[in-house]
Amino acid sequence: MTSEAAIRILRAADRPAAAWKNGGGVTREIAAGPEGAGMDDFAWRASLAEVTAGGPFSVFPGVDRILTLAEGAGMDLDIAGVRRLVDRRHAPQRFPGDQPTDCRLLGGPVVNFNVMYRRDAVSAGTAVVRGELALAVRPGETLLVVALEGSAGLAGVDGVYGSAGGAGSAGGGGGGAFDGSAELGPYDAALVTGPRELTLRSPGCAAVVRLVPVPGRGQPA
Repeated sequence: MTSEAAIRILRAADRPAAAWKNGGGVTREIAAGPEGAGMDDFAWRASLAEVTAGGPFSVFPGVDRILTLAEGAGMDLDIAGVRRLVDRRHAPQRFPGDQPTDCRLLGGPVVNFNVMYRRDAVSAGTAVVRGELALAVRPGETLLVVALEGSAGLAGVDGVYGSAGGAGSAGGGGGGAFDGSAELGPYDAALVTGPRELTLRSPGCAAVVRLVPVPGRGQPA
C-alpha cells in the first residue's frame, strides 16, 4: 500500500461486469491492491456480485472473505460442512475463502458486497455506517468507502460536502482527482490512502473497509 495520501472516486457506472464461469451471476470489481492485480496475485480485492443462482463459491488458497448482503433475501451457505445463514442486510460476515463453500439462495437473486484479502499480506475489516462518522486514515493504511444504500457524503476536516456532478464533487469518472469533498451515489466508492482525516455522512448506509498491511509481508497497493 502506498504511503502517499490520496483519494480516488470510483463510480459504479464505470465498472464492467464479468460473468461467472458457472453462469450463476456476475461480478463488478470496485478496487484491488496492488492496482491492476488479477485473481491470482491480488493482496486484497473488493467487488459487488449479483448472484442469480445457487452453487459453489470459488476457492482461493490463503484468502479470507468478508461478505455483506446488500440486496435480496439472502443465502444459506455450507462452509466445509458448517451452515452459515446470511439473511441480514448490511451485516458483514467473515469466513475463510479457502474452504469449500456452497450457496443456496433463500428467495431469489441477491447482491453481495465482497471483500477478499490474503491473510499473510493484509489485515482487513468491514463496518457498515449510518449517520456521520469521523475517519482517520493512518500512514500506510487504505480505506475503501462504498455507498451501499442511498448516497454518502465524504469530506475533509472542513466539513464541506459536494453534490453529485457539482463543483464540490470529485468528478464523474473512475479516477477523478479529489478536491476536498464528494457525493457518492449508490454503489459509488472512494479509495483513500493515508495519512488523512475525513468525515463520512450517510443518510442510508455505507461500508467502510480498512486495509492494513501485515508488518514485513504486506504488498503495495
